[in-house]
Amino acid sequence: MRTGISQYNVGDSFDDFLLVKEVRTGTASNGKPFLTLFFVDASGEIDAKLWDASKEDESTFTNGKVVKVLGDIIEYRGTLQLRIKSIRPAQVTDGVHVSDFLEKSPVDKEQLQEEMMEAVFEMENPNLQRIVRAFIKKYQEDLFVYPAASKNHHAFVSGLAFHIVSMLKIAKSLCDIYPELNKDLLYAGIILHDIGKLHELSGVVSTTYTTEGTLLGHISIMVTEVEEVAKELKIDGEEVMLLQHIILSHHGKGEWGSPKPPLIREAEMIHFIDLIDAKMNMLNRALDKTTPGAFTERLFAMDNRSFYKPSMEGY
Repeated sequence: MRTGISQYNVGDSFDDFLLVKEVRTGTASNGKPFLTLFFVDASGEIDAKLWDASKEDESTFTNGKVVKVLGDIIEYRGTLQLRIKSIRPAQVTDGVHVSDFLEKSPVDKEQLQEEMMEAVFEMENPNLQRIVRAFIKKYQEDLFVYPAASKNHHAFVSGLAFHIVSMLKIAKSLCDIYPELNKDLLYAGIILHDIGKLHELSGVVSTTYTTEGTLLGHISIMVTEVEEVAKELKIDGEEVMLLQHIILSHHGKGEWGSPKPPLIREAEMIHFIDLIDAKMNMLNRALDKTTPGAFTERLFAMDNRSFYKPSMEGY
């Protein structure tokens, strides 16, 4: 069985296949070009420098390509890096496939679909339920396959649906503690808040931002689409405006990408639920790669902090 890249330590030799997630070009201090290659497999990711890169290297080692790499693991500025000794594209006879190297949700997409629909069945407001059903039907192919981001939280196959279902579970518990919350509005807002990422992101392999995503962003895309779907369904109640507000405000602050701050109770809760689930996912993935008694690598999205993994029994 293949050892995942996240299981390697400084000083280990590496001789295996990896998927190229992203490639960046650069020029070294000696004026020669180099490539920064971001590799992934199902366990995690690592980057490497390919020095003195030729034009042929640039055209050969591109996003989404599986490659055979020989090298060793080093540490650079507190982060593990792969030092390349040799690299070549995978061949048909190697018997490897892109899908072998994609990290996947810990819950399969069929179960995620079932759990999301259970939440929809619990909704009592007909307008909210019809709008949500329309979106799930419209995007049922991509919704349960796409990641929730290109990096950081839930950046894996079915990550978006896994993020939504996890948020629904948190919301259900909060409704038990705070029964004054409108469960239908919470559920609808959670299911729809990030669906615009199906336009913003390129897909599950070497995920990048689309032109539409870069210029408009998933929030504005989704606010427009909610209005369009509501018109198609001939729904013009206050629920449409409230859903749009939740989408506009779920990042919480303008500097975090929200055009409006949360101004209704359910919008405030969805912002916090979103933060909790995103941060826990980032922490769990980083801690899974860390040995007890050591610190994680610095997490840029967590204020560049390194987190300690206790060695206490049962942790």
